[in-house]
Formats: sequence, C-alpha cells, structure tokens
Amino acid sequence: MTNPNGRMYELEYPSPVVDTHVSQPTPLIVALQGYADAGHAIEIASDHLLTSLDSRPLARFNNDELIDYRSRRPAVTIDHNRLTSTEPLDLDMRVVKDLKDRTFLLLRGPEPDLRWEAFSHAVADLVEQFGVTHTISLYAAPMAVPHTRPLVVSAHGNDPDLVQNLFGFDTRLVMPGSAAMRLECELHHRGLNVAGYTAQVPHYVAASPYPEASLKLLEAISENLPLDFPLATLEQDAQRIAEQIREGIADNGEIQNVVASLEQQYDEEMGRYREDHPQAMLPGETNLPSGEQIGAEFEQFLAELDGGSPQPPVEDTPPAADEDEEDWTLPLFDLPEDPQPRGLINPHSYPDDMPSPGPLDGYPYEAESPWGDEEQDNGDDGSQSEDDSSSD
Repeated sequence: MTNPNGRMYELEYPSPVVDTHVSQPTPLIVALQGYADAGHAIEIASDHLLTSLDSRPLARFNNDELIDYRSRRPAVTIDHNRLTSTEPLDLDMRVVKDLKDRTFLLLRGPEPDLRWEAFSHAVADLVEQFGVTHTISLYAAPMAVPHTRPLVVSAHGNDPDLVQNLFGFDTRLVMPGSAAMRLECELHHRGLNVAGYTAQVPHYVAASPYPEASLKLLEAISENLPLDFPLATLEQDAQRIAEQIREGIADNGEIQNVVASLEQQYDEEMGRYREDHPQAMLPGETNLPSGEQIGAEFEQFLAELDGGSPQPPVEDTPPAADEDEEDWTLPLFDLPEDPQPRGLINPHSYPDDMPSPGPLDGYPYEAESPWGDEEQDNGDDGSQSEDDSSSD
C-alpha cells in the first residue's frame, strides 16, 4: 500500500520503540520555532530536552516540501576562504525518555512555511499510528508583564485535565494562525486530547534568550502529564539572566518606572482573576495536595520502608563555567521611547510598538468555538479580544 505521506516525511528504520501501554500513556510535545517564540523559549526548551535526555529519531520531515529557504536563509560558515558548512534546518519527530524512563514524542524544528494542511494531516496520522494520548503545543508571546512577578503560563485546549491548573482567559480571542495551531485543530477534529501552553514573556526582554519562560513551560508539562524533566541547568540559567536584568536596571530610572507600572497592572489583573476564580491556582502558588493524595503518599512511604530504601531521583548537574559558553548578556532591553502599559489581554498579542507577525494562513483560535469549521479572516493587526461568556 502506498504511503500518502511518502513525500512529507520518512520513518526511521528500524524505528525506535514507542510505549503504547494503557497504564503508561504516550504524550506528544510540539515545539515549533518561529511564530511565537519570544525569548527563544521554545528553542531553548526543545534543545534542553534533547541534550539532557536520551532520544532517537522517529520521523524526518522533508524540508523541500515545507520550508521556504528565502524566508529563513540558513547560515553558512566560511573558514579560511573555504565554505565549510551550512546551518541544518531539522524538522523531525523524536522518541524521548524522561528521568524515569517514560516515553514521550517531541516534534521540534522550524515552523513549516508551506503545506500546513498536508503537514497537519501527516503529524495527526503519526499521532494515531503511535498511540499518542495527549498533545501539548508550546508557545511564548511578548506581553506587557514585569520580570519581577511570577511568569504566567496560560492554557487553552479541549481536555480539562491539561488546562485546569493554568491561567485562562474568559474572553473570545481572534489571532493570526500558525502551523502548530492548525495541527491542534486537526487533532481536535479527530477526537484527540490537545492543549496549548503559552509563556508570557516581558516584552522588553523578548528579543533575548529568556530561559525562565522555557523553565515554566516544562514545569507546566510536568504538572499535568506524568513526565519528569531535568531542570537544574535551566534554573541556573534563569537565575543568571534575572541577575543580569537586576544589574541592568539598577541605575536606569526610566526602566524602573516602567517596571513599577507593569507591576501595578499585573497585581490588579491577578486580583481580578482571583475574584472571578476563587479556587484557581495563580502563578507562583503551590498546589496543595488533597487528603487522599497525602494518604496515598503515606501508604507508599510505608511500603518503601518494608521493601527497602528507594533509589534517589536522577537530576542533571549544572555544567561548569566555560569560556566558550554562549553569551546571553546583551541585548537585554528593547524598550520603546514612550512605553504604554497594556493589560493581560491575549496570550499571543504583540505590543503596538513591536513588529506584528503579519497575516498567516490557517485557522484563527476562538475560545468560544475554538474548533469551528467556518473560516474567518485573521486580519493583519495581531490579535483582538471581546468579552464573551466562554473560557479559553
């Protein structure tokens, strides 16, 4: 039988083993770079997973079918008058094992420029073929939020278990589409569980690497899926960048005034959200275990005492300082001349003083009817919101 996706991707042979047991569900993490990757959060998160965990390629997508090289020209290296290499553009799906040897899939690489429909169908076919139970797409958007407050990760999706512990938007949103959002639509139409997590990155540091956003995205996944990630190096990087920001604004009164205004706006918005959602867990808060969870943990502790001491968890060790370590110091700030604070309106909104991504083909996301079949005009002005009774 002919593979209808034969030109879209090639499966590795022999294929790595993908666990499909009911007791051990196999999730898919989608980390496509380019559309919504403020602070390089998606790129940092996917690279961290690949460098800190064991992984094997499962499917390699055909760049000539999906990538417009003129829109993202790969870098070339000329060494002593000889052209020695070109930057690879790898769009693939990999099988990864977490710290407890549990399997998940990772779709990573540049967002396709072309053939979104065919790409979405191909990935959805792989999801069904390998028994994926839950899919989470990662995004990072520049927002009018301060770096001095807990970073917000907002969520949308069709599975309450994947979004209930994260920040939501009680409004109707229309925004430019993306390949990852088109994939979300396709998976939803097939009756599969899917969600999207968006890290809200302070807009004045969105052009520089911001590992705090990557850290919070991976923590959100671990809190909602049975996956354990090594996060020590990301925590160290996030602390280092936070210290650089503190030093950078120490003698800059203008930036301090902007941050203070954003802090006030953030606190007011969180206060309103608390009033509307008394039981919600806000960013920076800890989810306290229930009585049943405490009892189960105590029973497990007693069982471990009878059966011997458990093995200590494996954690990654922060690497030693290296002279060749990537410099994430500059530029840290990209403030407009006359910054105007804006509210927490849209997880993918772009401030007026920042370049808009422009219109994209695809399906706009609407919280009231996010998976509707009717096409709507996305518009050229980023995103807009209007009050509605539905929740994202």
